[in-house]
Amino acid sequence: MGIDPGSRTAGYGIVEEHGNKLVAVGFGAVKPPTTGDVNQRSKYLFEAFAELIAQYNPSEVAVENVFFAENARSALMLGQARGAAILPALISGIPLHEYSALQVKKALVGGGRAEKDQVALMVCRILGIREIPKPADVTDALAVAVCHIHSAPMKRRMARA
Repeated sequence: MGIDPGSRTAGYGIVEEHGNKLVAVGFGAVKPPTTGDVNQRSKYLFEAFAELIAQYNPSEVAVENVFFAENARSALMLGQARGAAILPALISGIPLHEYSALQVKKALVGGGRAEKDQVALMVCRILGIREIPKPADVTDALAVAVCHIHSAPMKRRMARA
């Protein structure tokens, strides 16, 4: 399961390996109500991701590291949303893996300076999705999931070394 956390919209993508092919089993966006405070939105995200974890039962969860925010308040809100989105996986004992935007872009496009639309097109090509999912948070979440599937074998070998 890939997660692209956000306080206004959080994307998720469930990707499975079928032989040497990757398949998007499910994907979408969680949009907390715009009314209410940040705590209510965080609660909404937590409950939504808890339901997704229960529904899809992922073996691992991957999330993009957040390194940029417009200001301190935005950074705090994003951090709170990120925590709310990943906490259900942690509570369930599901391993959590983090990737930088650079790692995700390199895994999908081969270069860390790829534009969002290039990444989205590659996600669709890899997963056999005909139309680019909207909003962009969804393709970002799918990209993180694909990145993890491509990177996980190497991470496991490195951990054993």
